[in-house]
Amino acid sequence: MSNDNLNMSDLTAALNVEDRAGLVNALKNKLQNLAGQHSDVLENLTPIVRKRVEALREIQNQHNEIEAKFFEEKAALEAKYQKLYQPFYTKRYEIVNGVVEVEGAPEEEDKADEEKGVPDFWLIALKNNEITAEEITERDEGALKYLKDIKWNKVEEPKGFKLEFFFDENPYFKNTLLTKTYHMIDEDEPILEKAIGTEIEWYPGKCLTQKILKKKPKKGSKNTKPITKTEECESFFNFFNPPQVPEDEDDLDEELAEELQGRMEQDYDIGSTIKEKIISHAVSWFTGEAVDEDDLEMDDDEIDEEEDDEEDEEEDDEEDEDDDDDDEDEEEEQGKKSRKKSSTGHKKSGRSQLGEGQQGERPPECKQQ
Repeated sequence: MSNDNLNMSDLTAALNVEDRAGLVNALKNKLQNLAGQHSDVLENLTPIVRKRVEALREIQNQHNEIEAKFFEEKAALEAKYQKLYQPFYTKRYEIVNGVVEVEGAPEEEDKADEEKGVPDFWLIALKNNEITAEEITERDEGALKYLKDIKWNKVEEPKGFKLEFFFDENPYFKNTLLTKTYHMIDEDEPILEKAIGTEIEWYPGKCLTQKILKKKPKKGSKNTKPITKTEECESFFNFFNPPQVPEDEDDLDEELAEELQGRMEQDYDIGSTIKEKIISHAVSWFTGEAVDEDDLEMDDDEIDEEEDDEEDEEEDDEEDEDDDDDDEDEEEEQGKKSRKKSSTGHKKSGRSQLGEGQQGERPPECKQQ
């Protein structure tokens, strides 16, 4: 492999850095080096073409300056509107958790049985989103019923964002606040440096991220007590224990590196979904309306592509049917010829016809669909 190519040695060389951001930095540095090595492209151009490319580069630089201003104004605009959203989020919290009652709500006859707020609001909202629903197990639902609110805040140093999950007192863990913080290499591009989650203080026997297996001792064993073994299991609350790059680079081969990258991408996908979709449109996710909106978010190109695919499938089916008809015609014609040969009195014709019949009349599952 040439030095110009990215390889695993460049990746693993960065894995020992204390801030765990070396993996991304190594890639960026490698790309910069590659750009420098290929700068001789200009030298191979004719003078007039080189002059034109230099003019194009100047145009690109001017574009980049304007783009930088765009990102500055975009950040300021997002901060402005984030403040404007807060009063709505506060009202939503108060109604969901029964802090206030809406005007015109009917009074319950039996105050003791009165339901406060909107029960299971956040649990249902999370379960109605495809990304977050995949993370929630049946065991998790009992704990997520105590979820009171989800918020997100921008983090300045280092750049990124923090998710905050507020819980009522519950029988599962002591924490009333669980957080997940994403540190980004570049705020404008989703390049993740690392993620940090809250350590959950589980009550004894209530940990949802682990399961205890009990095995009976073997016959004749001196130990008569059941053998207990703890194993990690699927749970939404694994979200607060995000994947990390190991400190020892020897622990990470190419296959493990790809697996780790996939897990980190999935983790960021969940976090950004909660930040961008769930928090801002929680009511629509609770009612299920947001699910329908997501289904309808299909542009004309996607619709045209699907229609083209359906047409192609129909054409393929027609071709397969024509092929089957042709095969049947050939089989029938071969059968006629065989019968004709057998009538002439050749002794081998019977075997020949049997062989052709076995090949031609294939079982249905062997035919092309």
